[in-house]
Amino acid sequence: MDGGALYNPRTVEEVFRDFKGRRAGMIKALTTDVEEFYQQCDPEKENLCLYGFPSEQWEVNLPAEEVPPELPEPALGINFARDGMQEKDWLALVAVHSDAWLLSVAFYFGARFGFDRADRKRLFNMINELPTIFEVVTGTVKKQVKDKSSLSNHSSNKSKSNTKGRGSESQGKYSKMQGKDEEEVFEEEDEEEHGDTLCGACGENYASDEFWIFCDVCEKWFHGKCVKITPARAEHIKQYKCPSCSNKRARP
Repeated sequence: MDGGALYNPRTVEEVFRDFKGRRAGMIKALTTDVEEFYQQCDPEKENLCLYGFPSEQWEVNLPAEEVPPELPEPALGINFARDGMQEKDWLALVAVHSDAWLLSVAFYFGARFGFDRADRKRLFNMINELPTIFEVVTGTVKKQVKDKSSLSNHSSNKSKSNTKGRGSESQGKYSKMQGKDEEEVFEEEDEEEHGDTLCGACGENYASDEFWIFCDVCEKWFHGKCVKITPARAEHIKQYKCPSCSNKRARP
């Protein structure tokens, strides 16, 4: 757990950056790395915790031995419930506890380094602008955004790139989001229409200059970089399944 022990953020901006890094690591564990995370949470092992680090990495490990610990500790024994409930419910439970841990760590730093009322409020507002891990993992972020036909209509979702004049069948599955001068009008409309779309892996917003791909199973959009899919590779995919949906098929 060295990833979190050597770094002590002292300003609101540093604490928020620490928060975002730990959050990104935990989201990765519960989405793109979910198969590995699932395997590491063996119920036969001792009490295990999920840790997120400022470096955007994650780790499943035993709790800290020192009392009191240097930082607040995450939920203990997440592995014990793994086989006693449906996977999606278990992941949602871990996500909720992860959100609570992230807040406790952030405001621990705030208390330790003497944040005043204005600093604490600013930190909370910065954190509150991001979707929670629970919202990302369960997909409830999509339900909370404005009611747009592009998010409720699957065929409209799959034709983001088609609105830019690229009408090939394969491009209905993903969006290249290239920024060319002659397409500025289309991009502005696309950005306005899909600005509330969030990546199912990292939870970040849609951006017109990034490559995205749509999962035909869970019906979520993902950054290509988050699921390790390039535009060239996507050309040859008829039906895309994100890592989480692919892993569910193989697990008994």
